[in-house]
Amino acid sequence: MVQRRGDHGVDVVERWDRVFRCVSAEPRRQIISSLLDAAPGEAVPLPDAAINPNLSVDVDSLRVELYHQHLPLLAENGFVEWNRNPLTVTHGPRFEEIGVLFEALHTYAEQLPDPLVNGCQRLEVERQFSSSD
Repeated sequence: MVQRRGDHGVDVVERWDRVFRCVSAEPRRQIISSLLDAAPGEAVPLPDAAINPNLSVDVDSLRVELYHQHLPLLAENGFVEWNRNPLTVTHGPRFEEIGVLFEALHTYAEQLPDPLVNGCQRLEVERQFSSSD
């Protein structure tokens, strides 16, 4: 069966929609950022990896949200795999599709508008690192 050009366009749009839906919540963004520093197969502990160090968080509530909302969404899209005991997360089979977006943001942190960088610890560090070169 030959796939028409429009069919491929729909697939691409759906993939981007999934990526942006998955990064639309801070705990999920923190998880992806944490996994960028981990080797494939290396487990990252939760809820610690899902916490923005610049925000105060109710860890018990976050743990419930991770179980019922954040981790299932990331896992069903293939971006992560997770374990319940101990609560950890690893790269999923399609992690690269979402990880590359964060790598691009980090690479170009110096060019991002201040309101998107100030208060984001990782981007602030990347910006400082790139400006010291």
